[in-house]
Amino acid sequence: MSIDHNFQPKMIGIICNWCCYGGADLAGVSRFQYPPHIRLIRVMCSARVDMLHILKAFVNGQDGVFVGGCHLCDCHYVTNGNFTAYGMVQVFRKILKHIGLYPERLRIEWVSAGEGIRFSNFMTEYSEELTKLGPIGTAEGIDKETLSFRFGAVKKIIPFVKLVLTQKLHVSELTEEAYYTFFSSEEFESLFQEIIVSKLTISQITSLLQKKSLSTMEIADSLGLSSSEVAKHMNNSSTQGLVKYDVKSKCYVLP
Repeated sequence: MSIDHNFQPKMIGIICNWCCYGGADLAGVSRFQYPPHIRLIRVMCSARVDMLHILKAFVNGQDGVFVGGCHLCDCHYVTNGNFTAYGMVQVFRKILKHIGLYPERLRIEWVSAGEGIRFSNFMTEYSEELTKLGPIGTAEGIDKETLSFRFGAVKKIIPFVKLVLTQKLHVSELTEEAYYTFFSSEEFESLFQEIIVSKLTISQITSLLQKKSLSTMEIADSLGLSSSEVAKHMNNSSTQGLVKYDVKSKCYVLP
């Protein structure tokens, strides 16, 4: 990975009003230095950050997005919204990796109102990391058209992913250990592949079929999948009525 020292990453931070914003304010008052090219958006709780907000930031060319909140178990609301934010970010980071982007582009950090120096140090370190990664898409070797296609497929499944987060990926015990353990476990990886990756692949396939009918091999070539993987997804999609097979052209089409 070559480093362009003239590259200045575009960065957005979506931070909670009660803690992280207070830390950012303290950093300013105390004159702790951090990169000036970060734009901050204040929300009442980190749980208010939606996947669509993060996706829109990346679609609009941001090289990095970070979510800032109160330390776990120190949320100012009884709902403990920072746990919700943590789970959402872990899932979205895996989605970024699956579509070929560096998951490090998305970060979540806990900063209290009295941790101005922590906020300053984190922002400096994060900016340096993004500078090393390079511009979004370009650094990963993904052209704009392909990246736009992948982002479009992700957008279509976000309502589904949000539902999965509240059910299949729900952690019942609100402790740091329980959340950190689950979202780094093989169980989480297995559920992600089985539920979310499958849904995302189908979303990409239907997006391709909106343009024209395609054969199994053509779909496989476009998405970098094996023909057997495509056949499996198409069988499931046909059963659900999402696609249909045209015997005459030997291609799949949308109903």
